[in-house]
Order: sequence, then C-alpha cells, then structure tokens
Amino acid sequence: MIEVEHLTKRYGAHTAVEDVSFRCEPGTVTGFLGPNGAGKSTTMRMICGMTAPTSGGARVAGRPYRDLPNPGREIGVLLDASAQHAGRTGREALAVAALTMGVDRRQVAAKLDLVGLNQTAARRRVGAYSLGMRQRLGLALALLGDPRVLILDEPANGLDPEGIFWMRGLLRDFADRGGTVLLSSHLLREVEAVADRLVVIGGGRVVAQAARDELLAGAGTLVRARDQQALRLTLDRAGLAGTAGTDGGFLVRAEPEAVGQAAAEAGLVLTELRPAGSGGLEQLFLTLTAGVSTREAVR
Repeated sequence: MIEVEHLTKRYGAHTAVEDVSFRCEPGTVTGFLGPNGAGKSTTMRMICGMTAPTSGGARVAGRPYRDLPNPGREIGVLLDASAQHAGRTGREALAVAALTMGVDRRQVAAKLDLVGLNQTAARRRVGAYSLGMRQRLGLALALLGDPRVLILDEPANGLDPEGIFWMRGLLRDFADRGGTVLLSSHLLREVEAVADRLVVIGGGRVVAQAARDELLAGAGTLVRARDQQALRLTLDRAGLAGTAGTDGGFLVRAEPEAVGQAAAEAGLVLTELRPAGSGGLEQLFLTLTAGVSTREAVR
C-alpha cells in the first residue's frame, strides 16, 4: 500500500506540489496523470525518499521509504531509465543490485528473461542499450527483490507497440497477484486500459481522483457554444460550476439536461453537448487540466 498525506514541496517562492493526498491499495494499478510540470515526478521522488517534502509525508507498507530496512524488497522503483551505470553490462547491473539486496543471484537470469532481455542483450554494456532496452532493464531492477509495490515513472517511454502491450500485461498480472502499482505515463490510452484508479494532478494539486470507471462515468457534461463568453456567464448565473478546456469547451459537473436547459433559457446556440466520459480518458484529462492555473480543484 502507498499512503500519501498532504505532501507539499516548495523551492523558495515556487510551490511544486501542494497538499497532495491519495492512497494506492493492494491489488490495484493507480494511474498518476498530469501535464508536464504538474508535480508528478516531484511527488514520486518524495514518496521514494529522494526529495524531502516541505510538509506532509508518505508511507509505503506502513513506513516512510527511508525507514524500510531493505527497501528494494518492499518497493520497486523506476523513475529514470537512464540513471544506470553505462559501463556495466545488463547482467552486471542486476548482479550488483542482487548482492546489495541479498537476493539469490539466480533471480538475475529469471528477471532478465521476464523483461525480454536475452543472453546477448544481457552481455552488452548499458551504454549501448536503446531507450526501450533501458526501460526493460529498469523494470528488471525494480522487480528483482520481488517487491509488493511498484512506482514507475513513464516506464513505457521508448517501447514499441508490442513492448507497451507486454508491459500492460506485466503490470496487470502484478496487481492481480496482490501487488500495488503507481504508474505515471503520458500514454493515456494505455493507462485507461490497465488502471483501476486515477489520480489527476495539475499545477501541483490533485484536481480529480476516483476509480477509473467512476471518474469517466461521473465526469459531467462537455458543452460548447458559438459564444464562449456568453456560455461562461450563463453557467455562472445558473450555478453550474464549469472548467474551461483548451478548445473552447467547458466541463460542467451536471447532467446534460440541466446544462442544455440553462443554455436554452439564455438563448444560446450550442455546438456540442454530451456526457464527458464518452470522449474517454484523453478528453477528460485535457478538460480537467486545462484550468489548473486557476487552482480550482474538481471534486
């Protein structure tokens, strides 16, 4: 289990992460989503003890990461696939990690096989690896200690479509066997396919979190009008909270009938009116994160 409670990180006058709280339960994959600069990587680094929070805290398996006696046996981490010794071979990189964690060295070959790095690849130096091969090696390192928790930042970056499909199955199997996965990725369709829960962050704050199906089903209504400003005023007068999207539309936390009625009474010509979930995770993500500069959280 991962428990994040009121995490905040400030760098001088700049707040990178503000009051972020969520939980990742055993047996689930949690998709951690947000635009570049939203605070995802900083949050994950704080969970893993690599960045000290200004306030708040995080626990893995009931303890802060730094208090775990042998963290690699509890939590597998992949935050940067390039952060590996370029002069070592893939096999050597895993062998050193196995020695550090007290893992049976036979697991080195088993994990290399699991992530699809054959004997030829295992004997090559990491500096000669492609990005996709480094991602596979990073996953092998994360899985080496047979942890109960995985924290992965953009693990599919550099993988081909076959590799992405393989990773989806790997993570789903890990969770189905009782593991906990926190997954950050820009590949929204892949996250939608594998995640049980979603946490969306923007401007350093959580703007939405729920079960995937609940968030998509209860996303509200997407509405657009010929006159965007008049639509905003109409929504305000009707007491319908709306978040502006990047494409001129609004995500409104109300049923389409209520939105349509308000527009009709104001004499507005609508160009689109539909449940937000029908556009899938990509549309929901764009709409939720479009107005984060206003720091208005979507509950």
